[in-house]
Amino acid sequence: MPIKLPSALPAYDVLSHEGVMVLDEDAAAHQDIRPLRIALLNLMPKKIDTENQFARLIGATPLQIELTLIRMSEHQTKNTAAAHMEEFYHPFEEVKDQKFDGLIITGAPIEHLPFADVTYWQELTQVFDWTQTNVHSTFGVCWGGMAMINYFHGVEKHLLKEKLFGCLRHRNTAPNSPYLRGFSDDCVIPVSRWTEMRQDEIDATPGLKTLITSDEAGPALVEDQDHRALYIFNHFEYDSETLKQEYDRDIASGTPINIPANYYPNDDPTQTPQNRWRSHGHLLYGNWINQIYQTTPFELEKIGT
Repeated sequence: MPIKLPSALPAYDVLSHEGVMVLDEDAAAHQDIRPLRIALLNLMPKKIDTENQFARLIGATPLQIELTLIRMSEHQTKNTAAAHMEEFYHPFEEVKDQKFDGLIITGAPIEHLPFADVTYWQELTQVFDWTQTNVHSTFGVCWGGMAMINYFHGVEKHLLKEKLFGCLRHRNTAPNSPYLRGFSDDCVIPVSRWTEMRQDEIDATPGLKTLITSDEAGPALVEDQDHRALYIFNHFEYDSETLKQEYDRDIASGTPINIPANYYPNDDPTQTPQNRWRSHGHLLYGNWINQIYQTTPFELEKIGT
């Protein structure tokens, strides 16, 4: 089954070109099934790139997915056309009475700020509370995951002396987890952040279980069963050239930055980057969608009860 997207959304053409099966709203209405309602709270500045990345991952399962794009009600983005935001995004205030099978909360380039200093923090905490009554399963990504684990458990993020940047080797520490079905014993995940979560602090917090970790990057994927949530601090969703774009941007602006580790062949930025995480990214998000399908109520109104 395909992912349901508005035909005018840029991701519709991108995914169609890549061979991902997509349906517009008219065609989806003729299928006599209940699609899984997945929302994307997109906090990233490059909205369209992020839409494409997550739509690609959740659209590769055998289930029909209805994707809803959400934004913070008062926060105005400076990097995406207002017309795009107006046509495709719903402010949280507009959807807070609805129920969703799944919600992805993206990262945001505000790692240096204390959580309480983020301009939309108050509304974001309302979203976190809302997930407990209106969302069956939530996936917090990078800063989004750090914000959730801090709000629900008080686990702090810690500033690093230099950016953790590259494709780093990670260990599968929970091979029996349904979210890691088909995973190898280890895998490569893109990492791009100035902060870290610490394993000892997560281990000291009841209800949290680390599923994937790294000697270099620390805990990467944490399950929070009590809050029906996963927190991932790294980026399986990244395209092949996302780290290259970040590196080139920093070089062009004169920002001190290391070559992303284990990304370019021979660590040579003149060569084409190699994608070594795509298959595990599809596995993880496919497993998440499958778990939602297996456990979510058929009747939407019963979600959260």
